[in-house]
This record gives sequence, C-alpha cells and structure tokens, in this order.
Amino acid sequence: MSTLDSGLTLIRAATQQVSALNGRLGRSFKSWMPKGLYARALLIMIVPMVVLQSVVAFVFMERHWNTVTRRLSATVVQDIAALIDVYKGYPQDKDHALLRRIAQQRLGLVVDFLPIGDMPQPGPKPFFSLLDQSLSAQIGRQISRPFWIDTVGRSSLVEIRIQLDDAVMRVFAQRSAAYASNSEIFFLWMFSTSTVLLIVAVLFLRNQIRPIVRLADAAESFGKGREAPNFRPRGALEVRRAAHAFIEMKARIERAMEQRTAMLAGVSHDLRTILTRFKLELELIGDNPELEGMRKDVDEMSGMLEAYLAFARGDGDEQAQPTDIVAALEELRSDAERNGHSTTVSFQGLPMVTVKPAAFKRCLGNLVSNASRYAKTIAIAGHRDHRWLTITVDDDGPGIPQHMREEVFKPFLRLDDARNQDQGGSGLGLAITRDIARSHGGDVTLGDSPIGGLRATVRIPV
Repeated sequence: MSTLDSGLTLIRAATQQVSALNGRLGRSFKSWMPKGLYARALLIMIVPMVVLQSVVAFVFMERHWNTVTRRLSATVVQDIAALIDVYKGYPQDKDHALLRRIAQQRLGLVVDFLPIGDMPQPGPKPFFSLLDQSLSAQIGRQISRPFWIDTVGRSSLVEIRIQLDDAVMRVFAQRSAAYASNSEIFFLWMFSTSTVLLIVAVLFLRNQIRPIVRLADAAESFGKGREAPNFRPRGALEVRRAAHAFIEMKARIERAMEQRTAMLAGVSHDLRTILTRFKLELELIGDNPELEGMRKDVDEMSGMLEAYLAFARGDGDEQAQPTDIVAALEELRSDAERNGHSTTVSFQGLPMVTVKPAAFKRCLGNLVSNASRYAKTIAIAGHRDHRWLTITVDDDGPGIPQHMREEVFKPFLRLDDARNQDQGGSGLGLAITRDIARSHGGDVTLGDSPIGGLRATVRIPV
C-alpha cells in the first residue's frame, strides 16, 4: 500500500469517527431537548434573549461600569494625594484644621490622623469587588505608600488609611463618589423589560399553538372513531390550511364510507333475496334426506354472507359513546358459560370507556368465540389506566404457531393444523377484530397464554 492510500485510509477513518461522534452528540442533545412545540418555541425565544442580555451586561460591565468606577476611584485617590501634599507642605498647621476644612468643604472627604503604628489586618474580600480592586490599583499607582481600605459592608462610606512618615491618615469617602452605584437601575430596567416582552411573547405563542393542538386533538379523535363537534379552522394561515385539508379529507373518507355502505346494502338485499328463495324452494319440496346437504350448504352460505358483509361494512356508521366495559365482559362470560365453557372475568380501573359499543362488543365477541371453539377454559381480564384500555382473552386450547400469529389476521385465512377445519367459519373473525380495534386507534396482538393456550390482547387508547 502506498503512502497516498494510507493517508486516504486514515482520513476516511477519521471522518467516520467524527461522524459517529456527531451522531452521539446529536442523540444526546435530542434526549434532553423538550419534545413539545410550545416548549421548543419558548426555548427558541428565551435562549437568544438570555445570550443577548449576557452580552449586553458584559459589555456594560466592561465598557461602562468598570470605566466609570475606575475614573471615580482615580478622582478620589487624586484628592487624597492632594491632601497628603498639603499635609507635607504646611507643617505649621499643627492641629490640621485647615486640611480638615479643605477636605470636608471642597472635596467631600472626612480626614483624621491616627498615631503611627501597624495597619489593621486586611479583612475578607468579596468574590466580586470592583471598588476594592479599583481603589487598590489607584492608590498603589498615585500614592505608593502602605495603605488599608475597607469597602465591605452596607455603609455608604469607604474607609481609607494611608501610612505617612509620622502618622496614619484616615479618610472617609462617600461610596457613591468612588463607585458607579447607579448600575442597578440599568439591570433592573433590562430585566424588567425582558420579562414584560417574554410574557407578551408567551401569551402570543400560546394563542398560536392552541389551534395546532386542537387540530391534533381532532385528528386523534377521528382516528379513534370519535367526533370533534367544536372543531373549526383557527390560527395562522398555514394552520388554517392544514385544518381545511383535514376537514376535506375527513369529508372524503365519510363519503367513501357512505357509498360503500349503500353499495353493500344493495348487494346484501339482492343476495339475501336469492338465499331466501332457495330456502323457500327447499321447504316446498318437503322432507327429503337427499336435500339435507343442500339445506346445510344454504345455511352455511347465509352465515358466510353475513360475515363478509360485516367485514366489508365495518363500524363506520356507529357513533362512539361512553360504555360500561365490565357489563360487556360479563355478557360475554354469560354467553360462553351457556355454551358449556368455564369462563372468568376480572377488571381493574374505571369501567366507563368511550367506544363504539356494538363494534367493540363484536371485536371482543369474536375473540371469545374463537376461544370457545377450541378450548374448555377461558379467562377474560381487563385493565384501564389514564391512557389505555387493555383486554386479554386467554384459553387453554391448542394455540397458534408463533410464525402464523400475524398471518391469521389476513381475511379468509383459516389454519388447518392448529384449528379444526370441521368447525367451519369464514376466516374473517380475527380480521374483523383487528379492523375494529384499529378503527378505535388501537390494535390486536396474539401471544402465549399463561394457562397453556392462546392469549389475544386488545389495546385501545382512552
């Protein structure tokens, strides 16, 4: 391998590593990011505002506050340096009355002289003390004598001690004369205006997000087979377009379902008329053992026709309403026990759930009917929480092979090995069950039962 090939290989490997790192960082970033549109929009507004305020505050601190404080501190130190020069230039002023008068009347300083001695020990300094730093730097630059300052505390005065040759000059200066103390007004104004703007933005954003939430609720209700009577397009132009598109889609689906229902009604009437004619002709012929097979075929054809029409018709013309699930399960248990099966029912949670009563009962009835055909013991259990209603139907029958548990939901499919072909059926029971469950926004799955047979689980949102 040449040097060029080795270099290209290294570059490709580095590129792959960088891509993998970017992918991990992106996934970790998405993990802690808020999931809702409202929270993300707030974050988009708040983060730039916080960054902008931080930059403005930094620039203000660096360019204005620090500069003003340094200049004020330099002015105070210059006044103290002038007083020191006066002290040295007028030794005849033994009681320093003239110096004190000049300091108080002209410079706004209170000057006192202490006996020569050691300076006090420096006290603890705050973490952020711009005044302390500025005064210390100016005294060291302009006076160049041992000093001690006290800028800590809530007092309006700043104490400065300068060690002279024969005394210690103690000076009390106004804190406002050496410190830009009006900066709090700037920060108060900045944060108050930002808070007001943020509140206005939050209220405006809430009004803009609300139509999107209503559109999502309407689509979710339609997916569950429920109506959204108070829904109408609102909000921004794009949201209104989406709402109008949803309403038009909903209308097209409802028209298609109405057309299918009308067509099925006509087909059902014509086929039922022919089957009724067959039955009457067979009855007119009388009791003939040779015609028993034909009568059985006509009855089976009639049952299959009803199953096909029920599958094709679906539950589109039924309205969802609050239904007592416990009462429905008890009714299924009674039907199974009348057919000679040992059946138990259990339920946890609130029993009232908004579903299409007849369709949902048909969904559960098909599962119980399948279990009663091939098993002796049936266990029906239900659980309802704040999001889902889950119904399980267990039996002790032969079950269904795992690789065929999705295939059995296909229309007209019947298993010859696991289920007895002599039992008959149209092969539409599970297909109808899944169709009804999905029309409620849920699904049906098959698994192994703890009592040895098949477990069918119906799960729909509440």
